[in-house]
Amino acid sequence: MKAYKFEVFTAVIEKNIQEGIFKPGHKLPSVREIKEQYQISISTVQNGYDHLMIAGLVVSVPKSGYYVSSQINTGKKHKKPKQTIVVRDAIFKNHLALTTSLRMGRKISEFNVAAPGDLLIPQKLILRTMQQVIRQQGVGLLRYYPSDGFPALKENIIKRASSYQTIISPEELMITDGALQALYIALSSVCEKGDVIAIESPCVFSVLEVIRVLRLKVIEIPTDPMNGFDVDLFKEACQKNAVKAVIVTPNFHNPTGILLTDDQKLMLLAISLQYNVAIIENDIYGDLNFQGYRPTTLKRFDDSGLVLTYSSYAKTLAPGIRLGWLSAGKFMERAEQVKFALGSTVSPIYQETINQLLKGSTYDRHIRKFRMQLAKNAYFAINLIKTYFPENTEITTPSGGYNLWVKLPNEIDLNYFYSQCEKIGVRFTPGYTFSFSNSFDKYFRMVIADTFSPKRIEAIKLVGQRLKQNL
Repeated sequence: MKAYKFEVFTAVIEKNIQEGIFKPGHKLPSVREIKEQYQISISTVQNGYDHLMIAGLVVSVPKSGYYVSSQINTGKKHKKPKQTIVVRDAIFKNHLALTTSLRMGRKISEFNVAAPGDLLIPQKLILRTMQQVIRQQGVGLLRYYPSDGFPALKENIIKRASSYQTIISPEELMITDGALQALYIALSSVCEKGDVIAIESPCVFSVLEVIRVLRLKVIEIPTDPMNGFDVDLFKEACQKNAVKAVIVTPNFHNPTGILLTDDQKLMLLAISLQYNVAIIENDIYGDLNFQGYRPTTLKRFDDSGLVLTYSSYAKTLAPGIRLGWLSAGKFMERAEQVKFALGSTVSPIYQETINQLLKGSTYDRHIRKFRMQLAKNAYFAINLIKTYFPENTEITTPSGGYNLWVKLPNEIDLNYFYSQCEKIGVRFTPGYTFSFSNSFDKYFRMVIADTFSPKRIEAIKLVGQRLKQNL
């Protein structure tokens, strides 16, 4: 996937900041100066500065210009607090009603459903492609397709994966009915009831639900913006327990939006190889990078077959497109057996539609526009929260994906917070749903994959203002 035009100047600014040439508070060149120096449009320069702000490197001062942020993350790891390894049964403390329910109907402003909003879904593109497929294939769409997936679609998925240095063999690839089915198949192929697996913490609740249904035991491994996935604790967990698998989201983790470096991916893979632990890699947000090139996968570095990678198109196209894929590595034979028990064929019309989108440049054009909009939404939402929520509210700046991970100040009464959200008509995803423990009770996730209408903006303002008034 091509880089953005603005990276001709943002890469230079970022390098100078990281190397300390541009110090905090340093005033950066104006939009017009950058335009003339690099011979690019004003809109391209503006988009570049937006991305630098999302990365936390630059701040905008109205009527003054752009400055290097006073809070730069130089990539140095913070000292990690000592963690205790706990093997837990997969039992939720609370119900998951707040994650998806629509009790208030259309009056509610939802920031809790991880799906693109109607105005961000490429509706015309998808429907036009579906109509074309129906005209071309006719009654053939009413028959069974191959159990492991339409060969042409698999070929295009493999071709696209190769563009980010990930090699997938056709013999290890299957088409699934969405990402959760792929995860279920992967876990069922590697584990049995009562086995111990490691998961990132926080971990998206849909993954936790699959683990609960399969009656597995879990060890939660901290994942944070400063240190990434805690590989040291993961290694200790593998030394002390018979860990069968680890589930990770290296590219734009849900809910934090962080991206693991290639070095971190290699360290994780090395430990898994040492202790023969299967890696189940969630790459559903991999296409949604805010800056730079599309990151590669853990699968890229694996020659052993221990890595099972899965993804889907529900997050990048539309939630109703129930089509995903699983590259099952050396576990393919068992994966095929599990999949057959769940239903052998994925919707032919979805397979043909996705194939049409992937085989040309249509999908990439859509993704380029979509991820730019997500980046703008992230910056807008961060500024809304910083402006209207209490001063000590903490926000993890995402590198890509759909989500903001927000921590409320310790003095905030959570019952009051959620009661005000209910009264105002706004819904976030409570942090407690991202763990089997109580580690994230002060957090909430905010989904940024929809347009910010005046009504939605006003709802966020009101919640923040009432929290300030209650302090």
